Amino acid sequence: MRRTRVCELFGIDYPIIQAGMIWVSGGRLASAASEAGALGLIGAGSMTPELLRHHIRKARSLTAKPFGVNLPILYRHAEEMVPIILEEKIPVVFTSGGSPKTYTRRFKDAGCVVVHVTSTPTLARKCEDAGVDAVVAEGFEAGGHNGRDELTSFVLIPQVVDAVKIPVIAAGGIADGRGVAAAIALGADGVQVGSRFVASEEASCHPDFKKAVLNAGSEDTFLVLKSLVPVRLIKNDFCRRAMDAETRGARKESLSELLGHGRAQLGMYDGDLAEGELEIGQVSGMINEILPAAEIIHRLREGYEATLRHLG
Repeated sequence: MRRTRVCELFGIDYPIIQAGMIWVSGGRLASAASEAGALGLIGAGSMTPELLRHHIRKARSLTAKPFGVNLPILYRHAEEMVPIILEEKIPVVFTSGGSPKTYTRRFKDAGCVVVHVTSTPTLARKCEDAGVDAVVAEGFEAGGHNGRDELTSFVLIPQVVDAVKIPVIAAGGIADGRGVAAAIALGADGVQVGSRFVASEEASCHPDFKKAVLNAGSEDTFLVLKSLVPVRLIKNDFCRRAMDAETRGARKESLSELLGHGRAQLGMYDGDLAEGELEIGQVSGMINEILPAAEIIHRLREGYEATLRHLG
């Protein structure tokens, strides 16, 4: 698998990033992904500041290779987490869910590599103007929180590549080596993979959630709460109620009341498959077994090489 600008930027062997997902990506998963030659990310969006410090130190005890933190800017603990990330000397920070101007300068002044997640070419240009080192172009297929413009990865990636000069990392709808090869062919310098790592041995989410991902078909996810906080979920009782409410034209206030608090934890960490948020991408229909993170990365690499051979 060829080295790209992403490999040089992060100091990794392969242009693969394990996404920093809430309730899924703790220190154990991030260290396993990094140890296998990718870039592992700790998902700070479901942690308290001190829990983030714990997972950083846990990952550091398990690998000497680079790993990073994904920090959702709009998360209520984000401001408290910034000094922890700096104190722990995290080399790579992925930011999302807010303006890239918020923390980029603080992180870069401390020597961090900064990447921001975006869903449109226009936003990608704003990220570049804000001084980030790379962008993640995340398509509509992705699990969890999504852009409102519904641009799919196949059209988003080449437009972002054309819009910016910094490295572009493709995300959304990538679960095997064919997806990696397609992203690279569209001009991306690397890929960020989320949903496939949910069904990994090291993921910290509930075993029942992992089984639900294995059982989900290609038509079993839906983007809901579009006027509030767009999020792609496995269809369950809660998701269907949200879908029905939106069909009836429910206002933001009613949707917020329906959502309540802690549904992501309820579904992904506590394992309530009926009432919790089960955040996963459309590629769930391609995921059929729970594997070690290292094996997932190995198969991504092997599938990529096989695709190139197939193309001749």
